[in-house]
Amino acid sequence: MKRFLKLLGLLLLPATLAAGVWLWTPDRPRAELEALYLEDVGDLRMIDGVRLHVREAGDTDAPAVIMLHGFGASLHTWDGWAAELDDAFRVIRFDLPGSGLSYPDPTGDYSDERAVQLLAALMDELGLARAALVGNSIGGRIAWRMAAMYPQRVSALVLVSPDGFASEGFEYGKAPEVPAVMGLMRYALPKSVLAMNLAPAYADANKLSEDRVTRYHDLMLAPGSREALLQRMAQTVLVDPEPLLRQISAPVLLLWGESDRMIPVGNAADYQAALPNSRLVRLPDLGHVPQEEDALRSAAPVRKFLRAVLLPTP
Repeated sequence: MKRFLKLLGLLLLPATLAAGVWLWTPDRPRAELEALYLEDVGDLRMIDGVRLHVREAGDTDAPAVIMLHGFGASLHTWDGWAAELDDAFRVIRFDLPGSGLSYPDPTGDYSDERAVQLLAALMDELGLARAALVGNSIGGRIAWRMAAMYPQRVSALVLVSPDGFASEGFEYGKAPEVPAVMGLMRYALPKSVLAMNLAPAYADANKLSEDRVTRYHDLMLAPGSREALLQRMAQTVLVDPEPLLRQISAPVLLLWGESDRMIPVGNAADYQAALPNSRLVRLPDLGHVPQEEDALRSAAPVRKFLRAVLLPTP
């Protein structure tokens, strides 16, 4: 992993803000955002005291696949993959608290332990004893921690450029120091600045559409979202992954863009060393969010893996 700002650079305020870019960016009314990005009012579910945005597709009797997005993203990051998988699986996506259309967590707890607790509660609410988990970046970290803590509830893991190993700015057992300038994002978050920070997540920045930048920006302006993102950063306390990873019994697919500039593909070796029941698929010419950059190509190995694990032929 790269240093702290690069690891979380997907949505961090760049140095240009500290240098003097100061544009007041108020929250957007939740009603406006829901009119734009909420498909059904029933998708807002109360889970363990938090109102989460949850979206489902596919046959409810099919094997369940739950997708977890990365820092500052939303369930929309999986749009392409959901379309590729929902003919064979029950595809479930949700926004982490304080991200997308999910409300901030009233407890103020944005730790990994709380995220796992909410994931388990969501599965309970949906009547799922087991599910396959798909996670990108910090969503991958939450997914593998769930698989380690509740192995009986996870049937398979797909980890897309997962976070979890220490890097510059992140030490095991210690909360990171969030730069003071980051607090300015509560007041100023120009769309152009956000676009500059999203671009490095793509191998080809030309594939970052204006519509996608607009959606990221809109959802980051949901009431309480920016504060929740800052709290999630401040409360990130990494633990040594190896003992936990070795507890995972589910089959694992590691998926990595070879041009990932956020969490380089070389980090896959750390996971493979601790996960003997894993295989790595490298994606040439793709970056940190292959599900957005080329949904069709990146979903193909995922579909093949999940069908082999969850839908074995007699």
